[in-house]
Amino acid sequence: MSLDLKSLVRTIPDYPKKGILFRDITTLIEHPEGFKESVERIAAAHRGLGITHVAGIEARGFIFGAGVAIALGVGFVPIRKKGKLPGETIGQNYALEYGVDTIEIHADVLGAGDHVLLVDDLIATGGTAIAAVGLLRRTGATVNHAAFVIDLPDLGGAAKLRAENMQLQALIDFEGH
Repeated sequence: MSLDLKSLVRTIPDYPKKGILFRDITTLIEHPEGFKESVERIAAAHRGLGITHVAGIEARGFIFGAGVAIALGVGFVPIRKKGKLPGETIGQNYALEYGVDTIEIHADVLGAGDHVLLVDDLIATGGTAIAAVGLLRRTGATVNHAAFVIDLPDLGGAAKLRAENMQLQALIDFEGH
């Protein structure tokens, strides 16, 4: 019998600011069976698709993405904030509420013939995920699949990613903001 993963996610009201319901995955990853099942559900949905790499978005995407990469027997590509990776990198800018940020990967990690699964803990407005897809595709790799532990569908990020020809998996949906 599968676990109710949603029950393992703690909701913290008014964090980081009033009116926000923060979905805290630390309670899920602290639960050994819940964490293992989350990783396995994502991996199982992507076996047999020719995935060669899993890319995880800093920082919580590293937690789930690395586990999925191990379960699939493929490499892991960290997507980091600007200036955090050594060596030559390529970057992608994306808009924030008040400004612009940049994510990067190593310039030589992916190329044509690679098939990448993008993994993160949560999809909300989709800005970072869309930037990550753009960055990964610039390498020549095929990026058609993304997986998230949590989707906040009312914020529209999953719909925006689907508009980028992405197939999405989310283990848990939380309505509202």
